[in-house]
Amino acid sequence: MKVLLKPILPVCSGIALAALSITASAFEVLPEVAPAPADNPTTPAKVELGKQLFFDQRLSVNGTVSCHSCHSVMANGTDNRPVSVGVFDKRGGRSAPTVWNAAFLSAQFWDGRAASLEDQAKGPILADVEMGMPSKEAVVKRLQQIPGYVTQFKSVFGGKDPLTYDNVAKAIAAFERTLITPNSAVDRYLKGDKSALSAAGKRGMELVEKVGCTGCHTGPNYAGPASLPVGQGFYQKFPTFPSKYDKQYDLKADLGRHEVTHNDADKHMWRVPSLRNVALTAPYFHNGSVPTLDEAVRVMAKSQLNKVLTNSEVSDIVAFLNGLTGEFPAITMPRLPPTPNRTLLEK
Repeated sequence: MKVLLKPILPVCSGIALAALSITASAFEVLPEVAPAPADNPTTPAKVELGKQLFFDQRLSVNGTVSCHSCHSVMANGTDNRPVSVGVFDKRGGRSAPTVWNAAFLSAQFWDGRAASLEDQAKGPILADVEMGMPSKEAVVKRLQQIPGYVTQFKSVFGGKDPLTYDNVAKAIAAFERTLITPNSAVDRYLKGDKSALSAAGKRGMELVEKVGCTGCHTGPNYAGPASLPVGQGFYQKFPTFPSKYDKQYDLKADLGRHEVTHNDADKHMWRVPSLRNVALTAPYFHNGSVPTLDEAVRVMAKSQLNKVLTNSEVSDIVAFLNGLTGEFPAITMPRLPPTPNRTLLEK
């Protein structure tokens, strides 16, 4: 569900969208700096530590998987697979969402089960089908055996016990808050450069508002209102209208947020994803079942609006969505702290 167009009744933690965005513009420019929580201010040293941890495969039980394995920041922030491959070739049931601009989401994961980037960072390391570490204590014990990390955690966090699982998550989250892709063609257009968008892109911009896509995809991240507090997710039922696509792409097999809350009202409810860089993050939807963006637009129009778009309408909307591809900052591979004369990874 990496594309999610207009539903009939957007739901945000039980609050109708109309009550949230009466004065909000349907199209907004992406900020160049993400806000940080008071208990985890962003500093250059913390970002560098988080970057190392993000790339370090030693955070997985057998040393084969890192955060970067599924969320390539050398590319689009995903792995372009229908579902990612974890340790021992294990696979979950959902497609990896992009980490780019995730700092602007009010809840993390497809089902919104993590309130913040810090909460999100704690999950995959311990998940059996992802990085597979057996416990928080095992993660800390492993990192304590890497002298460079011990020194960095002490420098970055200070205090009597700086190398904790919470601080691992804080460092990774600090790095992720720098993963922002501003200055897309749509951003430049909104700032006044009317030549930034092609004619097709401009028609597509009008269409996404006319047909109702902006009922959900609002705010600077095109993922819901920017005013939502951290932890208050913006959700929508998908699919809303029955169609041939339900069976074709197996859209209803996963119950979505219901797996977290066990509330019947949350069956097939999903956090509305960002449309930024969506042209680069195929395959689409929560299960990675749709290989192309134009097909994803057709699926969403029918499933969420009960509308069938013409080929020219689809083409124009895709042109607009391509206009949401931003500028990616240069990312260099970090040098990871070594373990001289020994290995941490044994049979």
